[in-house]
Amino acid sequence: MEKLISTRGRKFTGVVVSAKTPKMVIVRWQRLVFNKKYERYEKRWSKVAAHNELNAKEGDVVEISETRPISKMKRFVVTKIIKRGG
Repeated sequence: MEKLISTRGRKFTGVVVSAKTPKMVIVRWQRLVFNKKYERYEKRWSKVAAHNELNAKEGDVVEISETRPISKMKRFVVTKIIKRGG
């Protein structure tokens, strides 16, 4: 097994929405933000590029962790595949 890149900082759990490029995936995760005017929560989401050493595919639920800058876009690395999608 390959040596994983050292991690630090924040961790997120999200869904792989794109795995078109080799060694890179786009991960999307959701969060709830309180809207003061309407006194309700609204769903918002974020997408980030992550380094993919574990061969995650589209639809997989993965855990990503912050790491050193790997390239222009990649600041996260896939640390665990929680559930294989289909």
